Amino acid sequence: MDRRSFRPGTPQAKRLLLAALVAASASGCASQRRVQLAPGFAKETVTTPTSGVISNIEGQQVLSEPETAAVLPVGYNDGVVVIASPALFAQPPKEDEERSFGDFLQLDPPEVSQESGVEDREVDEQEVDESDVDKKGKNEANEPLTLENDDEEEATPSSSLPAPYSSLTPGQPVEYFVAEALSRHPKIMAARQRVAAANNVIPQVKALPDPSFNNTFWPFQDQALQTAGGRVGHQMSINQAVPYPNKLKTKAVIASREVQIVQAEVDAIEREITESVRLAYYEVWFATRAIKIIEETKELVADLTKVAEARYRSGGSQQDVLRAQLETDRLDDQLVTLRKQKMLAQADLATLLQQPVAMMPEARDELSTTPMPQQIEALIAMAEQCNPKLRGLAWEIQRDRDRQTLACLQKFPDFNVGINWSLISDDYKVLSPVANGHDNVSLSFGTTLPIWRDKINAGIREASHRTSSTTRRWEAERDDLYGKIRRLIVQADALNEQRDLYKDRIIPRTEDTLKLSIADYRGKRTDFFTLIETYRELLMFETQVARIDATLAGTVAQLDRTVGCP
Repeated sequence: MDRRSFRPGTPQAKRLLLAALVAASASGCASQRRVQLAPGFAKETVTTPTSGVISNIEGQQVLSEPETAAVLPVGYNDGVVVIASPALFAQPPKEDEERSFGDFLQLDPPEVSQESGVEDREVDEQEVDESDVDKKGKNEANEPLTLENDDEEEATPSSSLPAPYSSLTPGQPVEYFVAEALSRHPKIMAARQRVAAANNVIPQVKALPDPSFNNTFWPFQDQALQTAGGRVGHQMSINQAVPYPNKLKTKAVIASREVQIVQAEVDAIEREITESVRLAYYEVWFATRAIKIIEETKELVADLTKVAEARYRSGGSQQDVLRAQLETDRLDDQLVTLRKQKMLAQADLATLLQQPVAMMPEARDELSTTPMPQQIEALIAMAEQCNPKLRGLAWEIQRDRDRQTLACLQKFPDFNVGINWSLISDDYKVLSPVANGHDNVSLSFGTTLPIWRDKINAGIREASHRTSSTTRRWEAERDDLYGKIRRLIVQADALNEQRDLYKDRIIPRTEDTLKLSIADYRGKRTDFFTLIETYRELLMFETQVARIDATLAGTVAQLDRTVGCP
């Protein structure tokens, strides 16, 4: 809906406005459109037209193509009458006021006479007070009305913003987010549960097998086994298998190696989560820093616009003014892209922290990075000792060697011991004349016969091949780590050199060039295109420095994960 606001300057115009108001209220449009009047009259609300073409006809501003013929809502606001209707009444422009094209571009806004403004305000306040007295009694009988306008929406405190725009505790360092992620990330929790499960395997494998119990009985007494002592009612036995010495111990050692392997996986997942959190944090920091640079650059563009306007007023080209305004629009477009990039990075960081989607973590203004070590050999030695993958493969090698030892122990037999008890009955159905009913107790001992040597030797060879395969995997992983560490060191060194080059030489010289270009442009010794190109180079260099800082911090994070030491 198009809205126009103006301040009536003559009693005749005011009478026309009051007539329009009476007509609108009589037609019922005002009540149907929820016209609301604030009790103290809010500050002036000035709105600009959004559509339609305005032409001056007999001292009135009329839309060339009105949208509708109905009278739309009318409201008072501290002496300013705001009407949204097809026909807009306004004070006729003064003959001595002529607005040029430069005024249309807002290069030289017209000055407002203080005396005329004071007189208009006094007349407006008197008529508004009279209308306020008439409407105040009506409002007291009904519910109090409030004025809904754009100014009140803009004055809404930040605490009432929607949840997606609220942020987590702002300005936290990266260590805070890393600690939060390590304490609650489900992948880490799942890996720790696997460690607990592997720990409970050890008491299972080092324990003896469960003993067995057997009971043999005869349901028909005439068919029961007969001995000299009497008739056998039940034959019961308990047997226990006993493996060869060191077999259970070796199985327990293998299970402990599995625990260490799973623990290495936990460390690897923690390093992965730490790296992901740090990379997401650095992306949030870069987007925040780039937005700040763009906002600071907008102030510079505003200064350039003023310079172009001053030169245009002195006879320069209007194209420079338009190009400066276009540059402001281009910066706004970059701000939209950067804010989207920041929100995506914040969403990634919140996901790693297991926070709701509405929580948007914020990074600190200053980025703290770990100093880069200079000795590649020292980093390689540390990686061999600390890298979780290498440690996990080393424990796998030890496990496979223990399995090879267990395969060799299969050449030796296992044992079986037991105790037997026979329940003897001497009742009237026994056949022996000397039956006494004494029960029989006996012991049993057995052993396995490891005679199938081909199977045993195949198990030994299998364990040996697995050990050799794991050893080669460890060597391959070590070589990959060596190459990755070298690449990251070279990348970090190059980023350090680039950052020093930009900060110490390129940016200062570009700033000096921009100052000279502005001075030359004021003196009409250079064109605006050269000035804009210099400004764009400065913006690109400052943004590039922020990107280099974020990339360098990410490189350090990758190097920390590769080395693996805390």
